Amino acid sequence: MRTELFDYSLPEELIAPYPLPERDGARLCVLGPEEPSEARVRDLPRLVEPGDLLVLNETKVRPARVFCERPRSGSQGGGRVEVVFLRQLEAGQWEALARANRPLRPGDKLAIVEAGLELTVEKKGEQGTIFLRSTEDVEEALARHGQMPLPPYMRRAAEDLDRSRYQTVFAKEVGSAAAPTAGLHLTPELLSEIEAKGVRVARLVLHVGLGTFRPVSTDDLDDHAMHEEWIRVTAEVSEAVRRTREQGGRVVAIGTTVVRALESLADEQGQIAPGERATRLLIQPGYRFRVVDALLTNFHMPKSTLVALVSALGGRERVLAAYEWAIARKFRFLSYGDAMWIPGRMAE
Repeated sequence: MRTELFDYSLPEELIAPYPLPERDGARLCVLGPEEPSEARVRDLPRLVEPGDLLVLNETKVRPARVFCERPRSGSQGGGRVEVVFLRQLEAGQWEALARANRPLRPGDKLAIVEAGLELTVEKKGEQGTIFLRSTEDVEEALARHGQMPLPPYMRRAAEDLDRSRYQTVFAKEVGSAAAPTAGLHLTPELLSEIEAKGVRVARLVLHVGLGTFRPVSTDDLDDHAMHEEWIRVTAEVSEAVRRTREQGGRVVAIGTTVVRALESLADEQGQIAPGERATRLLIQPGYRFRVVDALLTNFHMPKSTLVALVSALGGRERVLAAYEWAIARKFRFLSYGDAMWIPGRMAE
């Protein structure tokens, strides 16, 4: 489909730079057969039904941004290099993004001074990445000295509050370079209230990459090079999905990452094959959902693969009309913004 079909005009002042004081206090745009209605995320217990299955992504955002020192080399000055660690490929080797005042070359040295840790540039990768190697514990250095890798559209440096607020309350396994943002709205109390209603909760892992923020530069979505993300779904999740579908309940995804994970591992009958794998699944209108029935999601960037995914479930015209509805009512957008509830498969 043409990328322009997922475009809309987002006023910059509606991009939320900070989270609300209360996670579940965000406004909620509830899709309906006609005009949307407004609720709050804390109203989610009345929107789910006994027998539904709520699926969470328990990935944990790595505080992946650090400023490294670059030693002087001959007549070349040193200086600071901003590095965002994307993922560990093998023991001691990392894929990263770097911003420096002059290009990095294989063999160049970088140091995380506060941690007393040295890194060596091994080679350049695809799409501007580099490969770094260290004999020391990079994960520990990042945990102590790294900053949260906030999306560039927030236009501010990470602060102490982001250590907790750019992380879901159920985050468990470190590996993401960005938050699964729909999950940021949930609290332990809200989850307990949902479970008390007879809704089961399951957890999987999809490590979110920075590719989630990469704009679509092609005229047609089919020509877009979809980013790769790693997923793991257990046998317990597979069985929970099977039972829910068998008993007529809905599979409710908390965020687009959960949608991609479940749909990537589903067969034609909607059965989930437990396991681990990488996925490049691109979901757009016309996609036939095998597992996911309902979705809690944030508002996403114009002309993004995420707007395409949401449109595949909610219907493109209905979703874009809801975006305009939300803009007119000054909803807050993107990672720290408000949310949308799609109660079923509503695509045209």
